[in-house]
Amino acid sequence: ANVKTRARQDPASGDWLIKGQKVWTSLAHEADWCFVLARTEAGSVGHQGLSFLLVPMAQPGVLVRPIEQMTGTSEFNEVFFDDARTAAQNIVGRPGEGWKIAMALLGFERGVSTLGQQMQFHNELQRIIDIARGNGAARDPLLRQRLAEAWCGLRTMRYNSLRMLSGPQDGSLSREASIYKLFWSTWHARLGKLAMDVLGADAELLPGAPYALSPEQALFLFSRADMLYGGSNEIQRNIIAERALGMPREPRAGS
Repeated sequence: ANVKTRARQDPASGDWLIKGQKVWTSLAHEADWCFVLARTEAGSVGHQGLSFLLVPMAQPGVLVRPIEQMTGTSEFNEVFFDDARTAAQNIVGRPGEGWKIAMALLGFERGVSTLGQQMQFHNELQRIIDIARGNGAARDPLLRQRLAEAWCGLRTMRYNSLRMLSGPQDGSLSREASIYKLFWSTWHARLGKLAMDVLGADAELLPGAPYALSPEQALFLFSRADMLYGGSNEIQRNIIAERALGMPREPRAGS
């Protein structure tokens, strides 16, 4: 979603015509559809005048440009819209309600979908524990302590998710959901570093032809970005302070 993207309706067909760019669009190169949070009311500012549109990807007005990552893969993409079209009925909610819809979507992202993410984290941690037992790293008291801390952090994430799921389901972003991105991204980055330390010297070696990264090496490199995408840790701390705790807003440029 990018509020610099703009959309207008074709007077003849009623279709939405979209211009702009989305950056860091996950799996856009594989997707059949995407959503666009676009400004549809001329002269509106901030969160006002935005609409939530569903857009088919297979059309001449959509250009997908993969962004190569340190892992050599391209999960993220830039997407360019040049009068891309979507039907008038492909709007979620009413025109101008886009921010409300986006926040409700974020609530689901930080809610029920986190349980699947934690299953992935569990599998990654279990692999690291198995490696530590196999290569003797588990006998190192400092590494053993870090493994225990990682396990505790994962359980903390689960209990926080259960708090989210047992709370009000009105589409609002709860305090529990507000802290989740900051917690898991920091935890996961530490897990990547722990994987390298458990591997020791083997972390510097590729296992053999075709010299692809091992799962632990890919985890380390990919998790470097966890604290940036989806809202950097600095932004997450502002959200917690301002929206969850009600503290004064950070001064904005020009204010």
